[in-house]
Amino acid sequence: MSILLILLIVANLVCAVIVLIKLFQNEGALKGILGIICGLYTFIWGWMNAGRLNLRNIMIIWTIVLILQIILNVLYGGSLAGQYATPAP
Repeated sequence: MSILLILLIVANLVCAVIVLIKLFQNEGALKGILGIICGLYTFIWGWMNAGRLNLRNIMIIWTIVLILQIILNVLYGGSLAGQYATPAP
């Protein structure tokens, strides 16, 4: 696994935790637990409340990190699949 991919995973986790803390503070424990279980809820909630809670920069960073992480996962997954392919007889 690439070091860049590991750094993106850590950045993704840090952004998620920051937004999750804001979610707990503003919406309470029940929606906070929902945010822990379903990261997509946290992501959407963060964008919906980015202006009001001053989360716009965090959400932009989180979105860029997610896009880059998806791209790198596809690229590395594709390169690894070629290593394990069996030749046709």
